[in-house]
Amino acid sequence: MKRFLSGDEALAEGVRLARPQVISAYPITPQTVVVERLSEMVEEGALAAEYVHVESEHSALSCAIGASATGARTFTATSSQGLLYMAECLTYASGGRFPIVMMNANRATALPWNIYGDQRDSLALLDHGWIQVYAQDNQEALDLALMAYALAEDPAVMTPVMVNLDGFALTHTYETVDVPEPEQADAFLPPYEPAGNHFDFEHPVNIGFSAGPEYNRYFKYWEHRDMLNAPDVVTQIERRFAEVFGRQYTGMIETLSCDDADVVLVTLGSAAGLARSAVAQLRAEGVRAGMLRIRYLRPMPSELIAEALRGTKAVGVLEKDISFGSEGTVFTNVNSALQQAGVCVPTYNFIGGLGGDDISESQMIGMFRALQQAAGGADPAILPHVSFLGVDDVLPADALGLEGGR
Repeated sequence: MKRFLSGDEALAEGVRLARPQVISAYPITPQTVVVERLSEMVEEGALAAEYVHVESEHSALSCAIGASATGARTFTATSSQGLLYMAECLTYASGGRFPIVMMNANRATALPWNIYGDQRDSLALLDHGWIQVYAQDNQEALDLALMAYALAEDPAVMTPVMVNLDGFALTHTYETVDVPEPEQADAFLPPYEPAGNHFDFEHPVNIGFSAGPEYNRYFKYWEHRDMLNAPDVVTQIERRFAEVFGRQYTGMIETLSCDDADVVLVTLGSAAGLARSAVAQLRAEGVRAGMLRIRYLRPMPSELIAEALRGTKAVGVLEKDISFGSEGTVFTNVNSALQQAGVCVPTYNFIGGLGGDDISESQMIGMFRALQQAAGGADPAILPHVSFLGVDDVLPADALGLEGGR
């Protein structure tokens, strides 16, 4: 059924179709609409679930952990400071191998106080043991809600999943979305079958135990090993998803015109839509431009990224994040992927969209123009390896329609 939905509403519809048994909710902008819609679904009887309105984000994830420990399929949602507040619980969930699905509405972190969207919240917590996936549009948000449960609950993975939506750019904008019928969703996602890490009086297990140095390393190794199983499982899940729903996704990454590209821009989330338009425009001008969208940032698809960027002359990484005193977190990860694979290509980091700042079409074209100059052997000093859009004067003036720069 075609419906006109915001990203928050689309994800809520996906959660409804996944039939979680427990929903723990604490509202925070711009995530609030998700838990509001789910509360309405429970109240109206469209979703049979225990809806628990908790007193904080920390409690929201704590509640989800407790519910998952009983063998229930669980859902919660958060954003920004709320995600940071529940950081302590993230490692409990991942270390306990509880297959919780959580939506995070990407939003700037304080101070200064800001409710608009960048990605510093989730990127600050990449090392907390959760699979992280980033939606580009509202249809993908709905579909990821279903696929996230299939991934988290797979016995080879058994790891919680964080589905990230750009705040306001996706959460509060409306698009036409195909909402599947419940029978389709049930055919794709069967009821959750707990796999040993839940309370069971017939087969009791120890949950939440301590492990000293001689054993702790094994648990951390297993946690790492099983997250590395996720890419193969993602491939299997997306194949089944296409069979049931007729929509095909591209796995851990998505590439556009990268096969013969001289310059490629790497990004994640909703900014990929604008990058896609810029690539089409530049290709029409004869510029060999390409885009690489990282869909899953954990586990890191290093080999896929390196192979897609092999042979390019310059690579830019656009991200809504900065690791203060260093560089963008995505940039660090992409450089690591290239280094591991022995791919030698100059890379440049563009920091944009902080605090919800618009990334314009002219800036997007400008980044590609700057990469062209770098690929053509321009003085490296012209384009620093890390630059802030709207602050550093690094984009070619002609790309911005200006006479002498900004």
